[in-house]
Amino acid sequence: MDEMNLEQVTESYFDVLKELGNIGAGNATTALAQLLNCKVDMKVPQVKLLNFNEVGAAMGGEEQIMAGIYLLVEGDITGSIMFLLEVKSARHLVSKLMGTEIEGEDFTDMEISALKEIGNIITGSYLNSLSTLTNLTIYPSVPDLSIDMAGAILSVPAIEFGTLGDQILLIQTQFTDDYDLDGYFILLPDLESYGKILKALGLIS
Repeated sequence: MDEMNLEQVTESYFDVLKELGNIGAGNATTALAQLLNCKVDMKVPQVKLLNFNEVGAAMGGEEQIMAGIYLLVEGDITGSIMFLLEVKSARHLVSKLMGTEIEGEDFTDMEISALKEIGNIITGSYLNSLSTLTNLTIYPSVPDLSIDMAGAILSVPAIEFGTLGDQILLIQTQFTDDYDLDGYFILLPDLESYGKILKALGLIS
């Protein structure tokens, strides 16, 4: 398979990525509603191809404190995915899930566990959508959670991202129950996996 990079992403591939964003966010909304046992609405996701150094700014600035769920992907494609949300949104979701108010600045071990579960369900929804669209088998690893500045969280994939060129796919979704939650989903397949995804979608032979 020829080497490819994200600068060569075709218009049709970008349309498919938008569709993935729509389906994944829709599935995530349904899963969140079931988890929280309340109605959750979703605005149409924004799908952007950005230079890696623009991603922090797109999420409100690199110094913004975020909760980031990071996991590896294995199976027919390999790489990693991230789901990030503002820490106040994370607090809201955890409070809703546990039926308690979060006190103080730090999350307890139980609250972190609940947040990982929320991240797991949301990232799983996106991966299932990708798997359904491509008929590829995808296995997620156990999620890793960090609560830090956006720039620090993004530095984790940035290290392995060096091989992927300059651009990154960012899917921004706003969920609403009685509170607006901005979530950011980042998909980082390795180069060979990009080729497999394109092939599975019939965009390259």
